[in-house]
Amino acid sequence: MLQNKKISYSVLDLAVVGQDIPHTKVFKNTVELAQKAEELGYTRFWLAEHHNMVSIASSATTVLMSHVAAKTKNIRIGSGGIMLPNHSPLIVAEQFGTLGSLYSGRIDMGLGRAPGTDQVTAHAIRSDRMNSVYKFPHEIDEIQKYFKNERTTTKVRATVAEGVDVPMYILGSSTDSAHVAAEKGLPYVFASHFAPAQLFQAMEIYYREFQPSEYFDKPYSIAGINVIAADTNEEAEKISTSSLKMMVGVMTGNLDYLQKPQEMTAELQAVRENPSLKRMLQYAFVGDRETIKQNTQDFIKKTGVDEIIVASHIYHQEDRLKSFSIFSDIMKEINS
Repeated sequence: MLQNKKISYSVLDLAVVGQDIPHTKVFKNTVELAQKAEELGYTRFWLAEHHNMVSIASSATTVLMSHVAAKTKNIRIGSGGIMLPNHSPLIVAEQFGTLGSLYSGRIDMGLGRAPGTDQVTAHAIRSDRMNSVYKFPHEIDEIQKYFKNERTTTKVRATVAEGVDVPMYILGSSTDSAHVAAEKGLPYVFASHFAPAQLFQAMEIYYREFQPSEYFDKPYSIAGINVIAADTNEEAEKISTSSLKMMVGVMTGNLDYLQKPQEMTAELQAVRENPSLKRMLQYAFVGDRETIKQNTQDFIKKTGVDEIIVASHIYHQEDRLKSFSIFSDIMKEINS
């Protein structure tokens, strides 16, 4: 064991839409993955908010959260995250208060301030969102107040949220949100699965500046990684070609459905070596059990995080379920 604490492990799902896979099947696959994750001992299953992307179907995040929560029993269901500037704090409180009552003790509220889309779409979602971006810390306070029992004398209330236990997590991909999470005494989740550049700086800020709060008395950190695990390195590499092409589309603005995997070609290998792509995928672990285990152990040792949250963009559902099963076995070994 690398350290004297057990590392929790969780799932981040985007309800990725594959080529020739209808949304009904995508949502069925998401539920199946959540059920499998619950069976395998994952701590939480989070869904991310994105908009105007043909390859991502988790845009109505709280709706999908409710559907997944209804189809599972014990695993925590949350948002990774709700992009707060897209929404009013009152509506967020009402939605999560409702979820917290429907699925008591199982709902997490992860909040970020990125748009989760391009700027044109962000403007279509909420034309004044930039004002909300600057007010992110204040709007976090607003949501927390809506969840308190003592709001009976205020004119605007989220009555379905009052007294409901829904833990809040602050998401970030730079150092900005690290300051916010630390100041407010909340758990911090870093998006190192696609934006790793400031991971260590952000974590250092978070731990150094953390102020105990009524919600958490000590810091709690989560970091994201991508994992594609298979029986052999060659098989994992082939499966990873779907994710590789998807990431190239994100970088070039040429977004498309997740493509079927293909044999790793010299051309794709060259693309994978692109400096910008390599930086983005610094914590994308692809390989067999031993390869993934070594990479994961190194990541835990270097970061000191309390929890890992795993994203996997894999075309075939059976390959995806197997990858998460292998990773669960690995984490059980690391924690033993």
